[in-house]
Amino acid sequence: MPHRVISAIRDSIHGSIHRRRLVAVATGVLLTAGFGLAVPASAAAAQTPLVTNARWGGHCTYDRIVIDLQGSVPGVTVTPVSELVYDGSGKPVPLAGSYFLEIRLHPAAAHDEAGHSVYTGPTLQQLHLPKLKGLAFTGDYEGYVSFGAAFDTAPQFTTSTLHDPERYVVDIAHPNVC
Repeated sequence: MPHRVISAIRDSIHGSIHRRRLVAVATGVLLTAGFGLAVPASAAAAQTPLVTNARWGGHCTYDRIVIDLQGSVPGVTVTPVSELVYDGSGKPVPLAGSYFLEIRLHPAAAHDEAGHSVYTGPTLQQLHLPKLKGLAFTGDYEGYVSFGAAFDTAPQFTTSTLHDPERYVVDIAHPNVC
């Protein structure tokens, strides 16, 4: 093949690759801009559930922890741990007990967009219920809100959600005390 034909084929291939890359980059920029315009920042921030309170109660066959929420119920994990620590600092939580549960909500916050706390519940509470011996607010850190619960014996628990208003519930079983 003559040199000019080879050169023309090479230029055509390189031009085609360049155009494809340009189209791909332009499409990515337009999609990114479109998604940014479609969801205002205030709407995205408003979707983060807010944790406003935690409370407890003793019943004949179970103790109950209730976490009050504003917005939807986020993902929650309830995990037995060997000790409770404050999120961020890692300092131990001063709750007496031999068994502990860590309750973590994510994504969630206990503060508003301006950084002011919306959580009005207790931060550290010793309790004298049949099973539940203490409850602590252990963190509002990087999209996680966490609590710790203390027990003298290993807790057997179930979880549920309640609606209108939104609440996350942990029920801890114990023998009938009524």
